[in-house]
Amino acid sequence: MAWWKAWDLTETLKSELSGKFERLIVALMYPPYRYEAKELHDAVKGLGTKEGVIIEILASRTKTQLREIMKAYEEDYGSSLEGDIQADTSGYLERILVCLLQGSRDDVSGFVDPGLALQDAQDLYAAGEKIRGTDEMKFITILCTRSATHLLRVFEEYEKIANKSIEDSIKSETHGSLEEAMLTVVKCTRNLHSYFAERLYYAMKGAGTRDGTLIRNIVSRSEIDLNLIKCRFKQMYGQTLSSMIMGDTSGDYKNALLSLVGSDP
Repeated sequence: MAWWKAWDLTETLKSELSGKFERLIVALMYPPYRYEAKELHDAVKGLGTKEGVIIEILASRTKTQLREIMKAYEEDYGSSLEGDIQADTSGYLERILVCLLQGSRDDVSGFVDPGLALQDAQDLYAAGEKIRGTDEMKFITILCTRSATHLLRVFEEYEKIANKSIEDSIKSETHGSLEEAMLTVVKCTRNLHSYFAERLYYAMKGAGTRDGTLIRNIVSRSEIDLNLIKCRFKQMYGQTLSSMIMGDTSGDYKNALLSLVGSDP
């Protein structure tokens, strides 16, 4: 179906549906990269910047995926995603988001230079735990420009030097959205499926459901790795994703989410 025809149908559906069910069905009408572009546009241009949405998408996508999202964003909204993020954020948060958007982290070879990994770990220690104050740009540069396989080795070496995990150091050295962004990069590096399982769990845990997070992560991963995320969810939380959805949602919205999630692992 041509995108403009789908758009006409989407507008018709919006006039017929309402609430969370409408939000879910409309999300399903978007082609994948256009949906993520829409979520980023809403996060940047809506009332107050939703940093969590921007961090989630930019830290968890590959270089190729980010390139497609940026292209869709420019086609649909007539502006550059990088430019809009720069206009709407500031300081080190802006720097880490732009750095993630530039997508320098992929390295499919899997090659790790042990000497460079040790040097990076020493540089991170010198930039954080060893000095009064933190050299945030050193953290940003290493986290955003090294491959996942390389970073895993860096995290190992760091723990030997600092006697604490990189996560604990980030928590003690940074705060707010910058801390969230750095921790998200680390989580996605360690295990992408665990990261999404955690996002889904906390979208439903406690009072109220974060429906935007629930919808976005189920829709965007449904044709990529949702089965693997479901397995990690059960391992991490001792219950299935569908059972938590059943207990936390209702009506057509619940049934549509359960159809997307499919049978339990």
